[in-house]
Amino acid sequence: MANPTWSAPKLADYEKLGVFYLGRPYDIDTKKPEPGVILYDSKDLVTHAVAVGMTGSGKTGLCISLIEEAALDGVPTIAIDPKGDLTNLLLTFPDLRPADFRPWINEDDARQKGLGPDEFAAQQAKMWADGLASWGEDGARIKRLMDAADFAVYTPGSTAGIPVSIIASFAAPAAQLRDDAELLQERVSSTATSLLGLLGIAADPVKSREHILLSNIFTLAWSAGRDLDLSTIIQQIQDPPMAKVGVLEVDSFYPPKERKALATQLNNLLAAPGFSTWLQGEALDIGKILHGPEGKPRVSVFSIAHLSDAERMFFVSLLLNQVLSWVRTQSGTTSLRAILYMDEIFGYFPPVAMPPSKLPLLTLLKQARAFGLGVVLATQNPVDLDYKGLANTGTWFLGRLQTERDKARVLEGLEGAAAAANAKFDKAKIGEILSGLGNRVFLMNDVHEDAPVVFETRWAMSYLRGPLTRDQIRQLMAGRTPVAPQAATPVAVAPPADAASPGPRVPADVAQRFVPARAGQAGATLVYQPRLLGSASVRFADAKSGIDTTNELVYLAPLDGARSIDWDKAAPATFPAADLDTAPQSGATFEPVPAAATNAKSYAAWKTEFASWLFRNATLDLRQAGREQRDALVEKMRADYAPKVHRIEEKVRNAEQAVTREQGQAHAAQLQTAVSVGATVLGAILGRKATSTTLGRATTAARGVGRSMEQQQDVGRAKADVAAAQQELDALNAEIEQRAGSLDAAPLRPTKSNIDVRLVALAWAPYWRDAQGTLTPAWA
Repeated sequence: MANPTWSAPKLADYEKLGVFYLGRPYDIDTKKPEPGVILYDSKDLVTHAVAVGMTGSGKTGLCISLIEEAALDGVPTIAIDPKGDLTNLLLTFPDLRPADFRPWINEDDARQKGLGPDEFAAQQAKMWADGLASWGEDGARIKRLMDAADFAVYTPGSTAGIPVSIIASFAAPAAQLRDDAELLQERVSSTATSLLGLLGIAADPVKSREHILLSNIFTLAWSAGRDLDLSTIIQQIQDPPMAKVGVLEVDSFYPPKERKALATQLNNLLAAPGFSTWLQGEALDIGKILHGPEGKPRVSVFSIAHLSDAERMFFVSLLLNQVLSWVRTQSGTTSLRAILYMDEIFGYFPPVAMPPSKLPLLTLLKQARAFGLGVVLATQNPVDLDYKGLANTGTWFLGRLQTERDKARVLEGLEGAAAAANAKFDKAKIGEILSGLGNRVFLMNDVHEDAPVVFETRWAMSYLRGPLTRDQIRQLMAGRTPVAPQAATPVAVAPPADAASPGPRVPADVAQRFVPARAGQAGATLVYQPRLLGSASVRFADAKSGIDTTNELVYLAPLDGARSIDWDKAAPATFPAADLDTAPQSGATFEPVPAAATNAKSYAAWKTEFASWLFRNATLDLRQAGREQRDALVEKMRADYAPKVHRIEEKVRNAEQAVTREQGQAHAAQLQTAVSVGATVLGAILGRKATSTTLGRATTAARGVGRSMEQQQDVGRAKADVAAAQQELDALNAEIEQRAGSLDAAPLRPTKSNIDVRLVALAWAPYWRDAQGTLTPAWA
């Protein structure tokens, strides 16, 4: 890896704001690395990326490095892992000790090399330490990675990692998605197709009665905002909630006996012992999967290597639909908010067929960029990609390909992407480059840049040992207790049912708000529980970095009867204060209100306590909440500096041209001097008499020596000018980075004067109570 033209970069060369360190430039002709580093602008990933390369090309290592860089920048990732390689993201050892590597080595590799496990672990530890050092990385950077984000492995259908509950996957989509008829039907269709696929039924959305019936059940419930679960779906298959399908009576369209057979199949699936693992664990709550309770970004690896093909398709489709629903609830942004990565897209995004995973993927590629979600897809099978669907993908990472057919398909996709972006595309040149790529060498075609670049990928911080077994995942995730899905978590009823009143008995001078309730559950009643709501407008300002932003913060705190509220137990609300209702839903009952909450004077004291608590606890993390503003400030700052940078770069170019010119003149003077001196010396050797001509030559030769020396001095001065101009440019770039670095400081805290508490009120939180008296939250 050593090369005289390239040395390991320093931290300041690549650890910069808003960019990902991917590798170093590579000369495809000489097959050698070149000076410098390859830094990828994180904002470019908002227009999505695709990575293509055969087995052994280094594609997975590149994508793992991309995820590492995103985590360091505070960007969370959802990674779908069909092969098991992405679990390596949790194998990070900042001390780089052999003992850290020992439990995770591949013992087959050790045996093939004739080494014992301990010896092989020591070799791997040294190789990783040396590899990182050769790229300017070390254990301290690994430690920063581990501190920057949480890392977790989810295993749907298994308890090896964090199990995943699919219960909430049949809940009604968010209102924003329900209001879009096209998006709702895409969600309905892909959910019906994936559920039937789990039963082994390859259903045509137009011809299949099973698909049409399920689609009608989903559409009817979700359009009204009603959640579904598998039990309800089974019941509604037998007793459909609609009288007709199209113009036919439902019993004529799909006779009861045949509907019962479908319901029985689904019931057998639900009753199967192995299926119980699909109903326990954490819910597919994308917001919680992307960020931990403290708001820390999370790298969530969904390992599905242990599932059957039908189960994989079922789960991937559900997950993609949940991501799409989450995207539709986000505000627009031009910055990278999160990454969705799939390590092997083969079979999920084919050019002709329409598996249930394809529709949500197509929609995400078209729409997610406006909400800050970057979709990254990887494959070693280029012929199995729908390149028309990838036409708007902004970045292509292309590694070594296996066949000419693969290369032709990739060039076709690149050509379409270039046309969509109105960018130039030299098909012959790109084809020639693709033919010369080696391991860990990639062509990056980024539509946001002037031209494609060839680069060698950096050393990954994660230990790339290959796929982990389920036992190893269990060992890796030991101690990580899954958080049960909120929508299915039983909530103990504090007072008995008869203690609830038909309406809130609260004095008129006490402000009340009602948390919006989702549409009802069959056979359940709506119950409101009292909470304390705190809403405030908090301004975060910092003159040094130029940050000035205002956030609305809404919290719900428990009311336990005490006169003083413990705001540390408050939870951030998932809705803005503007969404609160001023009246309850009809037919609801209310649980008793603590006496202190019926006294208007209590709220004045609680308002003061809330403001003090916000002063101590409210922060703005510039790597997360302020990313969009940070990116805008960096862009503005760089634009402000652009004229000065351009002038200095022009000075560098002129100085370099002067060096070339002076070197040429010096070389000519040396040649002329050599000729003159040679002719004079030769004449003397041959014994010619001194004449005016020969004396003239001697004089000319002597003058030539003087001119040659002067020209060499001119070259030296020109080189000094280059060095001075380059030093000036380096100083300016350092100044820019220093200013940009000020945006990456510790989280900002508000001043007391910048905290405006807008509302502290009695809030009613809705719950559904079933026939057994169990309560489940009724808000989104």
